[in-house]
Amino acid sequence: MAGGLDDGDGGAISGINVTPLVDVMLVLLVIFMVTTPMIQQGVNVNLPKAGGEQLVSEEISLVVSVTVDGQVYLNDTRYELATLTEKLVAIAIEKPNHIIYLRADHDASYGTVVGVIAALKSAGIEKLGMITEPRDV
Repeated sequence: MAGGLDDGDGGAISGINVTPLVDVMLVLLVIFMVTTPMIQQGVNVNLPKAGGEQLVSEEISLVVSVTVDGQVYLNDTRYELATLTEKLVAIAIEKPNHIIYLRADHDASYGTVVGVIAALKSAGIEKLGMITEPRDV
């Protein structure tokens, strides 16, 4: 047999059959490619578009989101503005130099967004980052 691994006496082939391994890996690859775009973190907001540099080295851990209907979230938990201020005071005491990021919907009320910023400042948060979508060029 040309190119075979048979030792000539009719015994078993001593090579490793990698075909099942490749099949499993391809199925897993397809599953991850299909499910990854479906995974969405946080609250769904329509971010405004703005220019600027992208944050690369900072890990985003605390995000305050304002939805189009005026609801306020800290990460994925909904808060009233007064309760949010109390929570942010505790965060500011624990981590005084921590950056809080604000994600406000493009169509959210200006007064609501300013109210959230005022709550952040009154809670002692000194560093505030704004999350936007990159502007189309």
